[in-house]
Amino acid sequence: MPIIINLDVMLARRKMRSRELAERIGITEQNVSLLKSGKVKGVRFETLERICEVLECQPGDILEYRTSNGDD
Repeated sequence: MPIIINLDVMLARRKMRSRELAERIGITEQNVSLLKSGKVKGVRFETLERICEVLECQPGDILEYRTSNGDD
C-alpha cells in the first residue's frame, strides 16, 4: 500500500505507549495496534485529529505517501 503509517515512530518520539494513546484518544489498544501495523483501510478524521492533538504533531507526521512503482 502506498500510504505508510508512521504512528509507531511518533509514539517512540513522544516516549508514549500504545495503551496510553488508546486511553487518551478513546479507542481500543487493539485498534491502535491495527493502525500502527497499517492493517486498516481508513481512519476517521476525528480519530486522526485526536492522535495529532495528543502527540502534538501534524497528520503528515503520521501518514506518508510512497509511490508503489519503485521510483522512490
